[in-house]
Amino acid sequence: MTQVQARGTVVSESSVAQAETPGAPVRIGARQRILDAAGALFPAFGYRAVSADRIIAAAGITKVTFYRHFPTKDDLIVAYLDAESARAQESVARLFAPDGASVANAVPEEPPVRIVTAEQAELFLSGFARVIGVESCRPGFRGCVFLNAAAEYAEPEHPIRRAVLTHRDWLLGTLADAVRALGIAPAEPVARQLLMLRDGAMFAGYLDTPEEIETQLRTAGRAILRAGT
Repeated sequence: MTQVQARGTVVSESSVAQAETPGAPVRIGARQRILDAAGALFPAFGYRAVSADRIIAAAGITKVTFYRHFPTKDDLIVAYLDAESARAQESVARLFAPDGASVANAVPEEPPVRIVTAEQAELFLSGFARVIGVESCRPGFRGCVFLNAAAEYAEPEHPIRRAVLTHRDWLLGTLADAVRALGIAPAEPVARQLLMLRDGAMFAGYLDTPEEIETQLRTAGRAILRAGT
């Protein structure tokens, strides 16, 4: 039986899509098993290096099932990046959700959370630094999945490149909202500096601890914000 560990869940041939009964083990549908396998393999080995056959084997499915959900491997990569972007946006939404509220079932068509107050901006930037520190220093981290995809797919009109830019536009816009909420204008140039700082921090995690990355990111971020006022 083929299986792969993906975010704490073992994906195997025995996981089949079916109706759930109370108390029964959670069954993972084929599409999600493919995405889980991709999420374990792409960050570790790269997008081009991982073949569709390797993902099919890891997910424990047939080629017919794979291509029913994803006509090409590029379609899978786009879906994987879209899912990662949605996860990041959900994390930001969770920062501003009332205590105990769930954002897991938010309507996908709803606009992203907008930062409009200084308090929200401080909360977001603080959480932003903390998450990057933890993420960039976790075992097995091989760099930002979006930057890695951009490096492998440089063609401007490639669907994967466009998926990366869509996420970057959201992230830049969110940073600009935070900068603007702090009373700094024009906001976008400062937000671009913060984004470049974030990109560097993601790679600095190879050499430092989460606490050190968070501290450095906070210090450098404050310097950028002070310079922008």
